[in-house]
Amino acid sequence: MPAQQLATSLHFGEAQLDALQRQSFEYFLRETNLANGLVADKSEPGSAASIAAVGFALAAYPVAVARGWMTRTDALARTLALLRFFWASPQSIAPDATGHKGFYYHFLDMGTGQRAGLCEVSTIDSTFLFGGMLAAAAYFDHENQDEHAVRTLADALYRRADWAWACNGAATVTHGWTPEGGFLPYRWSGYDEATLLYVLGLGSPTHPLTADSYLAWTSTYEWKTIYGHELLYGGSLFIHQYSHIWLDMRGIQDTFARDKGIDYCENSRRATYVQREYAIRNPLGFAGYGENFWGLTASDGPGWTTRRIQGIERNFFDYTARGAPYGPDDGTVAPWAVAASLPFAPEIVLPSLQHFQDVYPQVTGEYCFKCSFNLSFLDAGESGGPTGWASPYHFGINVGPVVLMCENYRSDFLWRLMRGCPYVVTGLRRAGFKGGWL
Repeated sequence: MPAQQLATSLHFGEAQLDALQRQSFEYFLRETNLANGLVADKSEPGSAASIAAVGFALAAYPVAVARGWMTRTDALARTLALLRFFWASPQSIAPDATGHKGFYYHFLDMGTGQRAGLCEVSTIDSTFLFGGMLAAAAYFDHENQDEHAVRTLADALYRRADWAWACNGAATVTHGWTPEGGFLPYRWSGYDEATLLYVLGLGSPTHPLTADSYLAWTSTYEWKTIYGHELLYGGSLFIHQYSHIWLDMRGIQDTFARDKGIDYCENSRRATYVQREYAIRNPLGFAGYGENFWGLTASDGPGWTTRRIQGIERNFFDYTARGAPYGPDDGTVAPWAVAASLPFAPEIVLPSLQHFQDVYPQVTGEYCFKCSFNLSFLDAGESGGPTGWASPYHFGINVGPVVLMCENYRSDFLWRLMRGCPYVVTGLRRAGFKGGWL
């Protein structure tokens, strides 16, 4: 069924999807330093910039132009400011640099662009930044000086990243590096959000990953049967979404997927259904959970605390990667993560979005849905009666997927852009992907 017909049949129509996307996109219009293009990690005053949020912004600007939410001139100016900033920013082992070996610190000062706090040079967050840069290069294809500059700078920034260095002598990629402690002890292994990381690393024409790197990663996958669904396991929804924002995985398969007889888009569809089934079964008895109330992912939470609720000792968490069915779970759901599953399972996503809007108005914030909320964590509301907790902030890495995955569902926009990126095509082929649009 076409997207428009399906949306209409489930009452959450095209106008509502457009409003959801546009309101989410407003984050990037307002939470940005126009001088350097950096985007705040969250809407809290004084927030540092998140390089992943910057990547989402770079990919979202073309969507906004196509939808008529901003002019191409404005999008181009913001994009050029960002790319020029990153090209000129210091790359060194100095603790206050912007990055090292072509990668960037996870968080940057919104004004100076220098490393914020003691965060790491992040391989995964740099990956989403590069994804945004390459999307911008694919979109700004006019033959004029400024659009040529976008293509040239994005290409040079991507080529500068030393993926081989990021492996630190082993096959898989490390999570990151700090000048104080060197490489972090963690690596990208087990199915996670790193598909785009390995694809872009394999596609590099300058400092690529080896084919063994991807095979080492996929060798750590866990294939499970959960609630009757056979799937490649990842507990948090974002694992099944983030790389798919840029990569159209429909109909293409690597060796692992071919052996299982699926593609990764189908795998994400099954993971989405597992999430809903977990909420229906609600084994921990949290308030609200049901067929239209689900969405466990990496999100903000009420805080690291314990409360006794209706005779049950409940542990609550701050920002953490919640997941189903094995947890962690404290009753916190993220409506944005439901929206980001729209391309995989619209038949269950659209009714859930309608349910959140109709039944829980407290979850609607300045930029579409608030990051997350929890009906089991009771506080005194404005009326003096008990009400659930809702995150006071919006996060760039939450609103970005809403804009981009809604658009992929509606028009394949970003997927079509990235299918034309030679580095993506090379990376997928080196990873062993075949079939479909490849």
